[in-house]
Amino acid sequence: MNQDITKILDRRVEKILPSKLQLQKLLESGQKLRLYQGFDPTGGRLHLGHTIGLRQLMDFARADHEVIFLFGTGTVLVGDPSERDTGRKLITKEEIDANIQGWKDQVAPIVDFDLITIKQNGDWLIPLTLKDIIRIASHISAVQLFKRDSFTRRLKKGNTVWYHETMYPLLQGYDSVVMDVDLEIGGTDQEFNMLIGRDLQKKMNNREKFVLTVPMILGTDGGQMSKTTGNCIWLNDSPQDMYGKVMSIPDSQIQSYWQLLTDLPLNQLKELEDQPLTAKKRLAHNITHQFHGQAQASKAQTHFESTIQAKHTPQNIPLIKNSVDPTELLFSHTKHILETHKGRDYQTNGQIKRMIQQGGVEIDGQKITKPQQKLDLDPHSTQTLRYGKRLYINFEF
Repeated sequence: MNQDITKILDRRVEKILPSKLQLQKLLESGQKLRLYQGFDPTGGRLHLGHTIGLRQLMDFARADHEVIFLFGTGTVLVGDPSERDTGRKLITKEEIDANIQGWKDQVAPIVDFDLITIKQNGDWLIPLTLKDIIRIASHISAVQLFKRDSFTRRLKKGNTVWYHETMYPLLQGYDSVVMDVDLEIGGTDQEFNMLIGRDLQKKMNNREKFVLTVPMILGTDGGQMSKTTGNCIWLNDSPQDMYGKVMSIPDSQIQSYWQLLTDLPLNQLKELEDQPLTAKKRLAHNITHQFHGQAQASKAQTHFESTIQAKHTPQNIPLIKNSVDPTELLFSHTKHILETHKGRDYQTNGQIKRMIQQGGVEIDGQKITKPQQKLDLDPHSTQTLRYGKRLYINFEF
């Protein structure tokens, strides 16, 4: 088996259906495949977990297969119910367009857009007639649709499953029929939807479709990477934040990050198995290099070594104006300073409170663990806020 095929089938793969051996034989035959992954244009910010499937797609593209990035501009009108215990709020066309552009900007460092085709399923889903929808739906049983885990969880809780949500896997599955693909790639949470597409491809186009799921990645705290928990490494994080966050992952996650998020040789990691700090530094540098370049990655590493390892206060700390009353609560000061420096979506209120309670916030070297503690800061001097291990901000009133 050649090196390209080995990498495609082994490096970032959780499961291959109906079987890895069948897909291997097809690839070894020299047949060029048409494959795709669907992307939900509802979120504006992507994290490292989103890149695992993208890297897999680019491996196929570089091996001269036909790769399609499909934006769900039609399915988004329904809202993917995967892993959701409640219905999803509908989104406007303007929000969709903005999210797609933001998505492209964030993945540009690791995606060669010259090697792939971009499509939107709204082009064929929105024009469907009632007759078309009935024809498609006649190939899938209602019982099959209601077997999905997120629906059964809701029903057991006595919650509602809306009829339009049951259409989502049907419409996503129809994408495979329209594009007549050989393979679909997606996260493990998309397996149900992808298998519906496999059924429809068999019944409507009379041909096989393979399903390849890629693993999910864990966040900086060892839990599932998700926006709500604040444990994400975002693609648009600053070089220092990206490097520092990778350095903060548990040692047990080094192997999965190395294998799923880089193309570093696995034998290098084997050589460093008794040197976790060195391995993690190489990993952090590589990931930061991918999104910010060699110079910024090296600068971020130097910053980490001087401020975190050597515990030196960094030079050139940014200065902001803090309009909160000097006698306000610690939480209010911290929230305002972060929003002024990093933006409103940097941390939620809950994440800020947890950081304070866990001793991760200092003002001028004083650690305060009570979010509601009132402060009495000098309005005529400059103070330094430390948030977490890496972020330092000077502020004055």
